[in-house]
Amino acid sequence: MTDNPKFLSLLGMSRKAGKLSCGHDGAIGSIRSKSACLCLLSSDSSQRLRLETEREANFEGRNIPVRVLHSTMEDIRRATGLKSAVLTVNDEGFAKTMLGLLNTSGEVTE
Repeated sequence: MTDNPKFLSLLGMSRKAGKLSCGHDGAIGSIRSKSACLCLLSSDSSQRLRLETEREANFEGRNIPVRVLHSTMEDIRRATGLKSAVLTVNDEGFAKTMLGLLNTSGEVTE
């Protein structure tokens, strides 16, 4: 099961706008620099990556929302052109819209 097409399309748009950091190093870097507004993990991401990402997102009161998607790395690759298990959205508008789509579709896993 994948996330809805509207969400994946928005993910692709944020990539084209340069508001997405992909991969472990890019995502952790944007979390540490406090430019990340939302952190997304693929459904097939490792437990170790999930724990590390959540720890970084909540370190020193950062409180960056972390969501595990129903989308796989392959679904993310189709939407963004980059195969990645972890992404950060570095724009408040995109992040807010994505959180709204995830919350209303009931596809949020924390």
